[in-house]
Amino acid sequence: MATEYLSPLDLAFWRMESADHPMHLGALAVFRTPGPPGPGDGDAAERAAALLTARCAAVPGLRRRIRDVLLPLGAAAWSPDPGFDPARHVFLVRTDLRCPHEAAGPLMARPLDRELPPWEAHVLAGPDPDSFAVLFKFHHALADGLGALALAAALFDEVPGPRAPVRPVPGQRGGSVLSRLPGVLAARVQGVGQALEIGAAMAREGLPLGVPAALTAGPAGAGSRTVAGLALDLDEVNLIRKGAGGTVNDVLITLVAGALRRWLAGRGDPEPLGAGPRALIPVSRRRGPRDGEGAGNRLSGYLLRLPLAEPDPLRRLDRVRVGMDRNKDAGPARGAGAVALLADHVHPLGHRLGGPLVAQAARLLYDILVTSVPLPGLTFSLGGSRVHEVYPLAPLARGQSLAVAVSTYKGTVHYGLVADAAAVPDLAALTGALRAELDTLVREVS
Repeated sequence: MATEYLSPLDLAFWRMESADHPMHLGALAVFRTPGPPGPGDGDAAERAAALLTARCAAVPGLRRRIRDVLLPLGAAAWSPDPGFDPARHVFLVRTDLRCPHEAAGPLMARPLDRELPPWEAHVLAGPDPDSFAVLFKFHHALADGLGALALAAALFDEVPGPRAPVRPVPGQRGGSVLSRLPGVLAARVQGVGQALEIGAAMAREGLPLGVPAALTAGPAGAGSRTVAGLALDLDEVNLIRKGAGGTVNDVLITLVAGALRRWLAGRGDPEPLGAGPRALIPVSRRRGPRDGEGAGNRLSGYLLRLPLAEPDPLRRLDRVRVGMDRNKDAGPARGAGAVALLADHVHPLGHRLGGPLVAQAARLLYDILVTSVPLPGLTFSLGGSRVHEVYPLAPLARGQSLAVAVSTYKGTVHYGLVADAAAVPDLAALTGALRAELDTLVREVS
């Protein structure tokens, strides 16, 4: 069997990780039970844990671990875990916390075991017998947001109807080496030019100046995490979009900008000035949730200045729309936000030696992560219990205090917030600010 090496970007995510700054994605799915369990069935959380334990062994992508290889120097590859044990990945957690987000914070802070396939599922059983939650953790080297969705969906109940076909991964072509040589050389030349262009765009952005102190985290809070979530009505978001223009994503980013402005004011921070913090907006290069399943990360990104200094909410939305349109016109392979593409131009040994340095330099590249994970319109369930809410959770880069992820499921927008617990002890106030900002924009367009 041919060795399957980690792609350059997957390898970068693997090498960047540290004990205080784990590089896993998360998704907190909240389930509602259809009714009381039958005699001898156990509770819904127990059934869910048993099903996840039984099903994960049948998903090839969840049985693979990462191992260093001798050649190429610094590279790593996927290999089957000969001692795969579902009990080391699926956990039933009993908690007296009514809000599953509170239980998710410490679990998100805990790194995955790098000797095992890099994923976990924590079934959170709280005091409410009619609901439970599952916190899925997937290392970023294993999958991006859409790839993680495909892996998690394989553990849920079978969805009625035909499944979408898995598209081939771009770049896997036949033919001899000689027949492909001209194309390979042309791609290398084009890639060098692209790398220089991205580097120049990063230099033009300059150093992070005037960033609110609340968005930065020092070493004192390393390793601590708090998680919060907020569910908003998608109809209200669409009302804003229709009344003020832009896309749904423009509105969702604008809500983050306005909420940050409110939150900072509530903390007594100085009035925001300048161009605003730089938000990294990841962009998937997949065509759908089953495109290249198991093929690792296929990401680029946009860099957007959040207009926190703009006091008018509709003008904030307009500035976000203009900035995103400019990014889209340039495309995801250009600009400072396309920094992820630079990983393709680094030798594996460079990733191994420079990974910790790159992790520490994240603060120089962007100030806050704002990512969107699109979910299909299917109804997911586990043991008959339906998914009621889905909160995506993003990794927190070194030196940054906050990461925002958002998804839309069944007519509801779910914001998942991950913060450094020491730097942001008032994360609940930020979720309240998001709600208030939505209400304000709805009034403005009504």
